[in-house]
Amino acid sequence: MDIIVLNRKATENDINRILKKLESRGLKGTISKGTERIVIGVIGDTSKITEDEENTVRVMKGVEEVMRILKPYKLASRDFKSQDTIIKVKGRIIGGKKIPVVAGPCAVENRAMLMNVAEKVRAAGASFIRGGAYKPRTSPYAFQGLGEEGLQYLAEASKKTGLPVVTEIMDPRDLDTILKYTDIIQIGARNMQNFRLLLEVGMCHKPVLLKRGLSATIKEWLMAAEYIMSKGNQQVILCERGIRTFETATRNTLDLSSVPVLQQTTHLPVVVDPSHGVGKWDLVAPMAKAAVAAGADGLLIEVHTDPENAMSDGEQSLKPDAFKKLMSELKPIAKAVGREI
Repeated sequence: MDIIVLNRKATENDINRILKKLESRGLKGTISKGTERIVIGVIGDTSKITEDEENTVRVMKGVEEVMRILKPYKLASRDFKSQDTIIKVKGRIIGGKKIPVVAGPCAVENRAMLMNVAEKVRAAGASFIRGGAYKPRTSPYAFQGLGEEGLQYLAEASKKTGLPVVTEIMDPRDLDTILKYTDIIQIGARNMQNFRLLLEVGMCHKPVLLKRGLSATIKEWLMAAEYIMSKGNQQVILCERGIRTFETATRNTLDLSSVPVLQQTTHLPVVVDPSHGVGKWDLVAPMAKAAVAAGADGLLIEVHTDPENAMSDGEQSLKPDAFKKLMSELKPIAKAVGREI
């Protein structure tokens, strides 16, 4: 018993009785209201529910059908919700016809640089500003970010440009601080299976951008999303950013096949980060175009005014003029697949 489908005559009282019934069995219910039906996703160990107990739910008022989901991810599955999830952030939509672009430096290095980048990416058509205040670096001696000072600069840039903020969280202890300044919380590839962190962001009400792990399968990635959703936060955005393979010509191998695979499997929006996917600025534009053609619901692109002297990932960052050119070149591709930039 993983999904309870309600009929059109089901009332709020009917729903509450079903939820209480689930609670009495040590389970919880998550409600998804579509245009044609209401579905309750059952959270918990449903394998312990006997057929007789399942039948007692089946005969309850308002219940049309009780179903089992064979996939290990329930809430992220299209079996639970057939309609695409649309996430709204300060007037921006992720998962709709328009393809939003998140742009900005890998790390917030100083106020002047961030303000300059924010103004230029907004003028070029970006929908969100991004930048890392807490940076997960391979070396402990590399620049680790400005912390709350960086978050304050992001908030200032957002106020000045009107662009909502996307920034990464690394530690659950920083959650309250980050929530004060950000509009979308990013979970980086290295933390995709940091289950404690996933559960913590699952209990907040901000959208979560979940990057694919360095060597994660699509199933493992969706199970990570399930951790977040199991705590009540249904606003999850999946981000393909390349996986580690034997190939060394690029930083990672950007798996664009994951976009249509996920769109068949899950209702969650799927965005693509070509910057981390290839690691070389001159390959970002062609892979961004390919991502749009593949059906991506959004793009993450790193932009820096002085990549040669960037403190993080300068080699994969576009200069503002190159970003502006790319935004123009993406428009006919988006139109060809029934979308817009």
